[in-house]
Amino acid sequence: MVCIKSFIVLSVFSAVAAALPAFPQRREVPQEHSHEAILRTVRTTLNLNNPDKIVDPVFSLLGDAAAKQGAGSITDLACFQQAVADQAFTNAKTAGDSASMINALMFRAVERNTGGVGVKSALCTQTAKNPEVAAITQHQDPASDGAAATNKAIVLALAKEIAKLGGDPQLALQTGTFAPGSKSDNTGKGNSCDDANDATGCIISQKLLVEDATAAEINAAVAGISGSTGSGTATSTDCADATVTVTVTPTVTATVDTAATCAPPSSTVVVTVTAAPTARR
Repeated sequence: MVCIKSFIVLSVFSAVAAALPAFPQRREVPQEHSHEAILRTVRTTLNLNNPDKIVDPVFSLLGDAAAKQGAGSITDLACFQQAVADQAFTNAKTAGDSASMINALMFRAVERNTGGVGVKSALCTQTAKNPEVAAITQHQDPASDGAAATNKAIVLALAKEIAKLGGDPQLALQTGTFAPGSKSDNTGKGNSCDDANDATGCIISQKLLVEDATAAEINAAVAGISGSTGSGTATSTDCADATVTVTVTPTVTATVDTAATCAPPSSTVVVTVTAAPTARR
């Protein structure tokens, strides 16, 4: 009789467990909430239009086994994180929200978790719809081979894309990851944190973030972009001043004296204007 009761209890428990919603599988070292501020913003932007029915962006930062539970119609899990960033970027662009566009790019650069210390995450081989997203890939485990150079290149590429959008390129540094752990650590512990209740992001709040480049290196990388340099033309048919509207970010209007170019009557003036971008944090 005891055995029968035990069987009944186990059967009921199994049925209830099967009916429960699937949750992300917990690994020994979760870190998908380390950059919580970035995650929360991309979640809001993605939900403006989510055609792939992605359950939540956080799934794209997990290993494949857990990621597929929230991937919606995304089947190539190596491209899951890119798909989230790409759709969020599109939504923000449609809304004219440059700050959220920048955040989507930052999300694309965040490290995706893997099964152990020093293990690299697979790179997406599909091309993103937005070239800004396509220019970036995710950080790799800091203990993996060549990670320092790889992650530095990612941050510099991100800084350039942020600068093109008129943002503060130094924001790229906030996508950095942790100090490298030991590959011999079989527990996979590494150096990480995970706190869904820390709105800032525990990697920043706990001062665990290791910047991949210096501020000077960021400035050097965006030197030709961060000033938002543009050019425009104007044609003058008399000796009056010509007003030239230059397409830059932000838009700048320049006035050019054409007195010296009145002959021939129609002259073309090319103007280059450098305007400081507005930083968005």
